[in-house]
Amino acid sequence: MIEKKKVIMDEGDIRRGLTRIAHEIIEAYKKVDDLYLVGIKTRGVPLARRIAAKMKDIEGREIKVGVLDITLYRDDLTLVGPHPILHETDLPFDISGKRIILVDDVLFTGRTIRAAMDALMDKGRPRQIGLAVLIDRGHRELPIRADFVGKNLPTSRKEIVQVELKEIDQNDGVYLLKNL
Repeated sequence: MIEKKKVIMDEGDIRRGLTRIAHEIIEAYKKVDDLYLVGIKTRGVPLARRIAAKMKDIEGREIKVGVLDITLYRDDLTLVGPHPILHETDLPFDISGKRIILVDDVLFTGRTIRAAMDALMDKGRPRQIGLAVLIDRGHRELPIRADFVGKNLPTSRKEIVQVELKEIDQNDGVYLLKNL
């Protein structure tokens, strides 16, 4: 049974977190000429597009965004079901020799990011890979950390972090749900 959700971030909090991430990326990478954002399906994609739009507002330059489906790279594929649903990977640029920032909604165990790096490496050899996440909730099982974080949220393993985005869910919010 799941308890009522607790609001962790509202629309304004998400907007401010993504703005901060955009500024931090620009500050860390200085030049954005060979910098590309790659959103991890599903909610990483609209987050990457929002960050790219904010970076364009700041720098006056278009930042290209790609879409990465990691379904076949998951280490829990047999647990997902007998017929996993594949989505489209769309990288409208060559990633070889480029600086890539993977974007996702929640960083938890690190397994999704490991799968994303494997999927990305099958498409080319980036010069550098960074990671931006809206929420870092801890509980890593792999040695992976985010370079850019909207909000650090200490959680227990029994809690669920639910991210909703207007582009998918018609609402912007981050919620904490507790299993009873």
